[in-house]
Amino acid sequence: MKKTFSDEDLIKNLSLYYLNRHLKKKPIEKYHRTIDESPLHDREKYRKKSEILLLNSFMHHFPEVKFENLTCESPDFIAKLNDKKIGIELTEVINHLEMKKVESTLNKMFRQAEILLEQEDTTKYRGVYFLEFHPNVKFDNLEVQEENIINIYKSIKKNKPIGCVKSIRKSSHRRNVFITHEYNMNLFDELCSDKILELIEKKNEKFPYYDTSVDECWLVIVSDMNSIASRYTFIQDKEHLQEVKSPFHKIFHLENLCGNITSIK
Repeated sequence: MKKTFSDEDLIKNLSLYYLNRHLKKKPIEKYHRTIDESPLHDREKYRKKSEILLLNSFMHHFPEVKFENLTCESPDFIAKLNDKKIGIELTEVINHLEMKKVESTLNKMFRQAEILLEQEDTTKYRGVYFLEFHPNVKFDNLEVQEENIINIYKSIKKNKPIGCVKSIRKSSHRRNVFITHEYNMNLFDELCSDKILELIEKKNEKFPYYDTSVDECWLVIVSDMNSIASRYTFIQDKEHLQEVKSPFHKIFHLENLCGNITSIK
């Protein structure tokens, strides 16, 4: 089976974000066009588009923010707010490190199954498919991955769970075939505040190297709730976050599903 995980596949799957949250679509589309028109490599464009999408909930809390530089580094973005030039550094907090590798493997398998379905008949199979897998399914070697890809392909083709697939749910999409992991919330899935504090410490060390032309520099820490590696239901020992010391002018923790924001500094 052909092993392909291209920039086109990555960019294509950005459309999943539009199906999973209420976007401020006009500015998002405008910002994406600006990124597309930049000289960045396609993979960098994908990363920047993903980052600005993660900040969508942030824009709901700060609707007057206008992004001026979307393609800079250190910080990730420069925006205008109340006549101030604000640098915004964005970072994701990973809640389940052991799931990060599994999620990467799953995404590659999903892309392979998508390719098979689109090669067969894009019009017939177009849609978004949310898959849940049986417990203890293995993804750790190529032979098993090949088998799982075929099971995913057959499950969608026959519209019923086969092999490793426990359940399948479909949502409409106008253009392509998209496959993602079913969202399951664990009511006791805590995010330890120490993980957030460790991230802040790492960013504090880099602060002297950020653009000094900005009036303020903000740190936005995001839990990407569309990622199985980042999901959480509550922050453990949340009060510890109020003790943080940092040169950043403001620090926020944001979750991008319901848009809840916590002001840390």
